[in-house]
Amino acid sequence: MTSRSVARAGEARAFVAGATGYTGREVVRALRAQGVDTVAHIRPDARALEEWRARFGALGARVDTTPWEEGTLRATLARERPTHVFALLGTTRARARDARRASAVADTYEAVDYGLTAMLLRVAAAMATRPLFVYLSAIGATEEGGNAYLRARGRIERELRESALPFLVVRPSFITGPGRDERRLAERVAAAVVDAAAAVLGALGIGAVRRWRSIDGPALGDAIVRLALEPGAESRIVERERL
Repeated sequence: MTSRSVARAGEARAFVAGATGYTGREVVRALRAQGVDTVAHIRPDARALEEWRARFGALGARVDTTPWEEGTLRATLARERPTHVFALLGTTRARARDARRASAVADTYEAVDYGLTAMLLRVAAAMATRPLFVYLSAIGATEEGGNAYLRARGRIERELRESALPFLVVRPSFITGPGRDERRLAERVAAAVVDAAAAVLGALGIGAVRRWRSIDGPALGDAIVRLALEPGAESRIVERERL
C-alpha cells in the first residue's frame, strides 16, 4: 500500500522514534489530531517514562518501549505494520559534548543521530509493506565538513536515497520555542538575527534568506505531519521555505 492510498483512505499507522524529543512530541500530537493510529517509541531507560506514557496516552497514542536492538525492533515493526516511520532522533549538544569529554559513545552524534537512525532505516527497509520513512534532517546536511551533527544527517540522507524505501526528508533551520531540553542561547540569538534579516530583506523583495528562518516546535510538528500525509509525499526533500 503506498503512502498516497493510505492518506486518502485514512488508514495511516505511524511509528514515531524520538517521540519525547522537542519535535517528536509535537509530531505525536499532530498525528493524533489527524486521527492517525500512532505508536510513540520511548527508550525503556528514558527518564520520566511513566510521565511520558501518561502524556501520550492522554492524546490517544500507544507507547512502545522496545530496546534499541535490531532484532527486537524488527519484530515490533513487523507486528505494528506502520505505513509511516518517523525518524526524529537526536542527542542534545550538551550530551554529545559530555560524551566526547568522557570518551563515551552512547550519546554522541555518531551513535544516536546516525547509529540509531541507520538501525531504524535498516529495519524499515526489511519490511514487506515498505513504509514511508520520514526523516528530520537539517539545513546544510552534508557528509563533508567538520560538523559532526551535519555529517550524521548527510550520511543518513545518502543511505535513504540509496534505499528502496519511499522517503520524506525535512530540512529545517533553527528550531525555536519553549520547552527544549537545552537553553541553546547562541542558537536563539542567531535565530533572532536571521529572522530579523529575513523580515527586512523580504520587505525589499529579497527572499534568499527565507530558508534560514526559524520555526517553533508545534509549527514544525504540524508541517511534518501535513507533508507526510499528503498524496505523493514519497521521495521528497523539503527545505525550510516550504514548511
